[in-house]
Amino acid sequence: MMLRRDFITLLGGAAAWPLAARAQHQALPVVAFVSGRQPDDDPRYGAAFRKGLGEVGVVPDQSALVEYHWLSGQYDLLPSLMAELVRRRVAVIATPGSAPAARAAKAATASIAIVFGVTEDPVNIGLVASLARPGGNATGINFLAQETIAKQLGLLHDLVPKARRIAVIVNPANASNTETTLRVLPDAARVAGIAARVIKASTIGEIDAAFSAFAREPVDALLIAPDAFFASRQVQFAIMAARQGIPTASSVRDGVEAGLLMSYGTDGLDAYRQVGNYTGRILRGAKPEDLPVLQSTKFEFAISLTAAKALGLDIPAGVLSSADEVIE
Repeated sequence: MMLRRDFITLLGGAAAWPLAARAQHQALPVVAFVSGRQPDDDPRYGAAFRKGLGEVGVVPDQSALVEYHWLSGQYDLLPSLMAELVRRRVAVIATPGSAPAARAAKAATASIAIVFGVTEDPVNIGLVASLARPGGNATGINFLAQETIAKQLGLLHDLVPKARRIAVIVNPANASNTETTLRVLPDAARVAGIAARVIKASTIGEIDAAFSAFAREPVDALLIAPDAFFASRQVQFAIMAARQGIPTASSVRDGVEAGLLMSYGTDGLDAYRQVGNYTGRILRGAKPEDLPVLQSTKFEFAISLTAAKALGLDIPAGVLSSADEVIE
């Protein structure tokens, strides 16, 4: 896990501050940003969160202090982290793109405001009473990645029509995402007319081990299940998939940019921005219980022609025309 406070990065540490500056910063509300991604995702995803704060006039270091906790998939750190944040009485806990972080925050406090971004139904996983009237201390955005699994499998099968054995890699450390994926997968696979093989991985080494298993027991294609840590490892997935010639689909566009065949899902950067916006509203006086849970309505389908060419695939014209973005 990496913790970064903006004011430490910018000013070089509290020890060097004048007394007045230290007092001013100590008086500012603290926002704890907790993501399952890696710290090097900050230029895009951290920036999207800060953009959302700025939309309602909240400026880090001036209106609030923002701490960044990048978990790099180490979800086991969450209980101790949340206990520390509650002990310190931070103003808001923001958990964009991380159901494990949102659930850990909800388990740790009923009073500190929580702004989440989750792929699962937040009612079903106990974060809110309802989407329209969240109640309690939590609200946020549901970006519906789990609901897209059937569509992802269908599109992947359209791109690789001869595929019959498709592997689906899930992160068991992200229990709620994995449970939802495994629940919807059988019907989705049956509709697509394929046999789905579930592979589990929670670390960089386990992702490598999964591809070693594919070398021994080949698959026709691979689907990466929604998970913040997986989203940070798109380059690793792309390199390994290209090395073994495995057509691979992701829920995040970053994967296609890295070299995967296709992606289908909502705009992750926009979800981080919306979490920032709601966080800023709460800092300005809004109550979580009065802010309805937002739901993503725009889904994007991206294809890499470069990856398709390397895999020897001819993309059907109808599928190509349905893509929102074609990367060459």
